[in-house]
Order: sequence, then structure tokens, then C-alpha cells
Amino acid sequence: MGVLSAGLLAAALAIGVGAITVVKPYLSPDDFEGPGNGAVTVRITPGSSAYAIGAALAEAGVVASAQSFVNVTEQRAVSDRLRPGHYRLRKGMAAAAALDLLLKPASRVVRRVTVPEGLRVQEVFSRLAKLAGLPVEELRKVDKALVGLPKYAPGLEGFLFPATYEIEPGDTAVDVLAAMAERFEAAARHVGLEEQAGQVNLTPLEVVTVASMIQAEGGTDEDYPKIARVIYNRLAKGTPLEIDSTVLYAQNRRTLKVTESDTKVNSPYNTYRHKGLPPGPIANPGEKALMAALNPAEGDWHWFVTTDPAHRITKFTNKESEFVRYREELNKNLGTR
Repeated sequence: MGVLSAGLLAAALAIGVGAITVVKPYLSPDDFEGPGNGAVTVRITPGSSAYAIGAALAEAGVVASAQSFVNVTEQRAVSDRLRPGHYRLRKGMAAAAALDLLLKPASRVVRRVTVPEGLRVQEVFSRLAKLAGLPVEELRKVDKALVGLPKYAPGLEGFLFPATYEIEPGDTAVDVLAAMAERFEAAARHVGLEEQAGQVNLTPLEVVTVASMIQAEGGTDEDYPKIARVIYNRLAKGTPLEIDSTVLYAQNRRTLKVTESDTKVNSPYNTYRHKGLPPGPIANPGEKALMAALNPAEGDWHWFVTTDPAHRITKFTNKESEFVRYREELNKNLGTR
């Protein structure tokens, strides 16, 4: 009996030691102490679990073990706050300190680039080159078939949606332009562009073209539906649109001073010489301009003039005499007379 009892005790001890060996990494995993030192960038991929993130951190030498990171994440119940991206961390960090940095937006390595409404494609490229470090030539050479444009889009102009974009290390020119095209598609769905285009007797591309002119002409958000109405009234009467921004687009210029010689430029985009809409968009419109193109205001206006560009004051009229007076007011404000 004594021998049997001793054998059972030895076996129990062996089982206990083995169990402790198995459980210890979970109950008390290896962990560094302190904030760490040096710098290292770690990429967290979309859909990563807390353990997968911990494993990536351990492989980079940030934490001592994946389990130490998992434990502190579970203790704080913050797994749902972990986001994919590139993060600037330090080597040899306590798991809790590493988690603190991952939860701080300032630790994320990302460039936020805001693209305002009304920029032309080449201006968008220049802005991305300056603020995101993407070479202009790479942007220009992107195969448009890879961007995911709407089926009715003939090119990028009009479809690089103005918004703020987060550009991460490794993002390519295709990635960024595809994100902008995807954001356009989201806005188009939100305003019902394809479904509503027929109500203003236009194709989806024509709606974007009208929206781009509305955006390029400026004014306030409240002016947009009125500008749309002027365009539709002139189209209905077969009158040339005579939109200044179209002749400036044809010349690749930016100015508030449009001369008579500008209105004679030989281009299909010159709406002084050619009736109807230009061949395509002349800028990248925002959602409010798209909404205005689909929902024009009611009115019999035939002309509009932004008489005071500095204060975004636009006046509308159906009388040519008033239009002439408004043009004189604009010229006076621009110092051209």
C-alpha cells in the first residue's frame, strides 16, 4: 500500500508539473517592463485578432510574447478598438504600454490628404504628389481600367471625389485613385445619380458634367440649385451656356478675369462657341453639386454672375439688361474697369 501510495503521489506531482508547464504561458506569459526604446513600425492587417496582433508585435520585438498582449487586451476589454494600419512603436515594451500606443491615433503612420471640391484631375495629382509623396508621373500613368470607374465614365475627370483620404505606407497611385473613385460611387448611390438622371432628361455622365460646372462656378451651397436651373433653362431654349469656367478649362487656366478672346478659344469645351453641354466634366464635383444637378431650383433665370467673388455673392436674372449690369459690377470688383 505504501509503495502504491508513493507511486500515485509521484504521478500526481508529475501531472501537476506538466499542467503548470502548459498553463503558465497563459496565466503568466513573458512580458517586458517599461516603455521600451528605439523605433519600429508594425503593420496590423485588416481582420486581425488580438492574438494575431500580439504575434506581429512579438515578431517585431515590441512585446515579449503574443499572450501577454492578448491578456492585457482582454483585461481592458478593448479588442474592438484595435484598428488596422501601420503603427510607430518601440522595441522591448510592456504589453500594456504597447496597447496604449496602438489605441492612440497619433501612433498611426498615415498621411491624411484633403482634396477640396472643384479641382481638376491634374490639380488633384499635384496635391497628392505634394501631400502624399506620390509621383505625378505615376498618377498620370495609372491604367484607368484598374481604378474602378463607373461604366459611364470616359476618364478620371469628374470622378475623383473630393474628400479626406488616409494614405498609408505602401499605398500605390492605383490604390489612392481607386479609393477616390470608390468614394464617388458611394456619393452617387447616396444621391441616386443613375436612378434620378432621367428626371432631368440627362444621362449619368451629363449629370456629373453639369455638377462639375456648378462646382467650378463657385457661389454658395444655396446658389448651386439656382445655377443648375440657369443651365437647364438655357439648354431648353437652345441658348449657348456661356459658362466662363468651361473656356478656362479648355485653356487649362485659373482666373476670375475672362476676356472676350477667351470666349473665342477653339475647343469643344467652349460653351460660348458650342451649344449644349461640354463633352465631359470640367472638375471634380462634391455631393452638394451633384444633388443640385439632380434637384434644380424653380425659376426663370437665364443668367447668373458672381458679382463679388471674394464674398461669394452671386446674382440671378432673366433680364439681359440686369445681366449686363451685374457683369459691370463684377468687373468693378475685379478692378478691370
